[in-house]
Amino acid sequence: MPGLPTFTFIDIIDIVLVALLAYQIYKAVRGTNVLRIFWALIIIYILWQISTLLGMKLTSSILGQFISIGLILLIIVFQPEIRRFLLMVGTKTSLDGDNFLKRFRFWKKSMSDHKPGVELEPYIQACMHMSQSKTGALIVFIRNNEVNDIVNTGERIDAKVSSALLETLFFKNSPLHDGAVMVKGNTVVAARCILPVSSNTSIDPNLGLRHRSAIGVTEQLDVVSVVVSEETGSISYAVGGEITHDVTPVQLRRYLESAL
Repeated sequence: MPGLPTFTFIDIIDIVLVALLAYQIYKAVRGTNVLRIFWALIIIYILWQISTLLGMKLTSSILGQFISIGLILLIIVFQPEIRRFLLMVGTKTSLDGDNFLKRFRFWKKSMSDHKPGVELEPYIQACMHMSQSKTGALIVFIRNNEVNDIVNTGERIDAKVSSALLETLFFKNSPLHDGAVMVKGNTVVAARCILPVSSNTSIDPNLGLRHRSAIGVTEQLDVVSVVVSEETGSISYAVGGEITHDVTPVQLRRYLESAL
């Protein structure tokens, strides 16, 4: 029928890409006050279009001036969320060395033959013992990101991991028990590290600072955090801003085997 717009395969790709972008933006701002500000800006834009259409010159002019500086306002207001979104995109699309090659099935077997796996037994044993004794702990497993800014907030350890070492670091009378222990592979990198705290308002209000820090660091970096609750002794793990509560040592091992 003449006059109707054509709909091509490229249009489908365009719609899918926009939908994915919108979903990732929603994930970045979900549970924060930013979402309310975002809807307020959409309402202002709609009112501007309506006032322009109805010929309301004064209202249209005021709203038009507001819209014209909207991009600058968005950058100022959404600066933390924009940074977090870019970090998330950069992490998932990293082209650095082995991380890029691991995306191809052809390389997976050959790479696993040359790289030693993470020895999980010390971590599982330590978490199990600290859970039984209700010793609070927060362990952050470094994956792809450089985390020097966080490591530098604590004390360098650079020691081979062991269950005894982890339990000693989190012992209540230890000067290093506060904060997080950063680990990479089979090495304890640093202790008493300060983590960013999540500002997500949808998080259970009963969760303490340790759990919020475990979630916050995974919102900004490609890491996995494991928490042992000091109040209940329950074990949880967080990744990508989401936390899974009350897991058994077997479930924790199974997850870490796939995540690391």
